[in-house]
Amino acid sequence: MKEIQLMRKMREPVIDWYQKNKRELPWRKEKNPYHIWLSEIMLQQTRIEAVKQYYERFLRQIPTIQDLAEIQEEKLLKLWEGLGYYNRARNLKKAAQVIQEKYDGEMPKHYEELIELPGIGEYTAGAISSIAYDEPVPAVDGNVLRVVSRVVGSKKDVLETKTKKEFTRKATRDYAKPSREFQ
Repeated sequence: MKEIQLMRKMREPVIDWYQKNKRELPWRKEKNPYHIWLSEIMLQQTRIEAVKQYYERFLRQIPTIQDLAEIQEEKLLKLWEGLGYYNRARNLKKAAQVIQEKYDGEMPKHYEELIELPGIGEYTAGAISSIAYDEPVPAVDGNVLRVVSRVVGSKKDVLETKTKKEFTRKATRDYAKPSREFQ
């Protein structure tokens, strides 16, 4: 219970810090769920500075989910070249095809739907649903886990799946929507 109270107290200071220190990034200019999704996938295991040019070039060539669903794999992989982990690109295409078929080309709005898409895990589903749709779901990654661990004084290994699930559950329990949006 003490841990949950500490996490609740962290929300406003973290939001305040973010509002004062956030970087201007192309995917933060709007709440387009496709753009947020693309940036989150590109940013996995890739530096922000490297992603910027790929992101803008990718959107010029593949501006919509429908375009992504229909692009030839060879062209997709050529656009992705240099970002590595090519399964990320393949999963983008697979997910876009599911979105076209199951959601009439519209990105699902809820975490529970997003997490069912190929290549979208807990963090990415949380990021898309919270940023694009203001759904009160945290995006918990390794950095969040390390900060929470330090704040609550835990000695548990945040790399262990069990610990990650425990901290994520605590972070989402009785989650109240922040008073200001992350943008």
